[in-house]
Amino acid sequence: MTDTPTLDVLALAAHPDDVELCAGGTVCLLVQQGYRVGIVDFTQGELGSRGTPALRRQEARAASAIIGLSARENLGLPDGDITNTRAHRERVIEVVRRYRPHIVLVGAPPDHCRHPDHGAATRLAVEALFYSGLRAIETTGPDGTPQEPWRPHHVLHYMQALDFEPTFVVDVSAVWEQRMQALLAFRSQFYHPGYEAAEGEPETFISNPAFLQWVEARARTYGYRIGATYGEPFLYRHGPVGVSDLVQVLARPKPFR
Repeated sequence: MTDTPTLDVLALAAHPDDVELCAGGTVCLLVQQGYRVGIVDFTQGELGSRGTPALRRQEARAASAIIGLSARENLGLPDGDITNTRAHRERVIEVVRRYRPHIVLVGAPPDHCRHPDHGAATRLAVEALFYSGLRAIETTGPDGTPQEPWRPHHVLHYMQALDFEPTFVVDVSAVWEQRMQALLAFRSQFYHPGYEAAEGEPETFISNPAFLQWVEARARTYGYRIGATYGEPFLYRHGPVGVSDLVQVLARPKPFR
């Protein structure tokens, strides 16, 4: 086995900025709480209408520093063609076995995705996470060492463009400003008054100034439902959730009566 430090939480995403957009507050909060968190982006977002792969790599590094990530990698899979092939699954399996996360965050369920890449990335991720636990599938780490099987204990979907009824809503009020700084590190993708668009770069669904207002409005909506200022929703993939101390789980008073 390699000596790569394990992660408590690993987030998987189709594109750089997906995690910052959809679960940025949660990963900031986890890091603040002392957990080791990493992100693996499947593609470089090379089909994006704004920015370049090189620029997006710089932006991802800046966002990672703001969050305080323990690890970030890009698999370099083809943007627009995140196919669920054996080769692609083995790329994901290798990083999962290397980092051995307790919890994995993945994109929204395919039927709750606006962007085809997001649904494709979720399909690839959840199948790879299952197969990662099978001994008959052999992989090696970057140093050529055979890897041991590993399957995360918990998998949660973060919400993307389309809503779903969440299992959990994380109170991210305490890290909201940090979360938005990490998101806006992707200057080419989201509205930023200091970004000078290259010739021919159009306004997109997410670069419109109103999009950031929508991001905040949705976070306020889910936050209100749990009695917080800002909340990020998640869907637990393999329910139900086992409970041994119901009083402890429900120790926090209900915010509204």
